[in-house]
Amino acid sequence: MPSNDVRILAQAAVPTAAVGAIAAVVSGVVVGGKGAIGAGVATLIVILFMGLGLYILQRTAKSLPHLFQAMGLMLYATQILLLFVFLAAFKNTTLFHPKAFAFTLVAGTLAWIAAQTRAHMKSKILYVEPDKSGHSS
Repeated sequence: MPSNDVRILAQAAVPTAAVGAIAAVVSGVVVGGKGAIGAGVATLIVILFMGLGLYILQRTAKSLPHLFQAMGLMLYATQILLLFVFLAAFKNTTLFHPKAFAFTLVAGTLAWIAAQTRAHMKSKILYVEPDKSGHSS
C-alpha cells in the first residue's frame, strides 16, 4: 500500500481500537469478563472488515478508477450487511456477552467511518499526477 493509504488506514484503525478498548473496559465493569471479550471480538471484526474494505477500495481506485464510486457504495453496503450477519450469528452465543458485542460493533463501525472520513478530508491527495520528468509539455 502507498504511504498515503497506510496513513489513512492508521488514522481510522487507531481511533476504532481506542473506542473498542473503552467499550471493553465499560463492558467488563458492567457485565463482567464475557462483556470485555465480546467488546474485544467486535473491535477486531470491525478493524478487520473495514481495513480489508479500505484495501480493496484502494486497489480498485488504482486499477479501475472508473468503478471507484460504485465500488465504494457497494463495498460499504456489503460491509454493513456482513456486520448484521455477524450480529445475527452471535445473537445467542455463550462465548461472550452478545449485547456488549453488538454495541461495540456499532460503536466501532461509526468510529471507523468518522475517522476515515476525517482522514480523507485532511489528506492531500493529488487529483492530477504531476509530470514525472520535471518539465511540462
